[in-house]
Amino acid sequence: MTEERQVLFPGEVHRYAAGRPRYWLTPPKLYDVLDTEFGFDFDPCPFPLPVGFNGLSVDWGRSNFVNPPFRPHDVVNGRGPTQFVRKAIAEAEKGKTSVLILPVRWYTDMLLGANAEIRQLGRVAWEEVETREPMPHPGPCALFVVRGKEVVE
Repeated sequence: MTEERQVLFPGEVHRYAAGRPRYWLTPPKLYDVLDTEFGFDFDPCPFPLPVGFNGLSVDWGRSNFVNPPFRPHDVVNGRGPTQFVRKAIAEAEKGKTSVLILPVRWYTDMLLGANAEIRQLGRVAWEEVETREPMPHPGPCALFVVRGKEVVE
């Protein structure tokens, strides 16, 4: 990794700099490990962000390092990580690979560490207990299967 290369990792707004984005850079060792494996040739979320650059409006490279702003108000036009996920999926249709770093909840990280099987459920129409009416605007859900290890007795 060259000294000039800096990768954007937006963090939380610092408590005494309210309203101002605070940025964190990807640790060079993490980037180098990923770059060795994937051979990145494009970063749609560079830091510092060149004037007028919008990584969502350009074609991406063959192998992309994508560490998007985690909060919508930290990025161009108020678009958060969802827009970069959509773009990565669209670029994959063109034969391009994207490696995305995205925030997850602690329990999701634990399940991933346990090699849980993940299945997409989509928007489940949960039913209200008393009326059985479906939830009007459910969020997307995933199913995680943690399989028991074979026990030899």
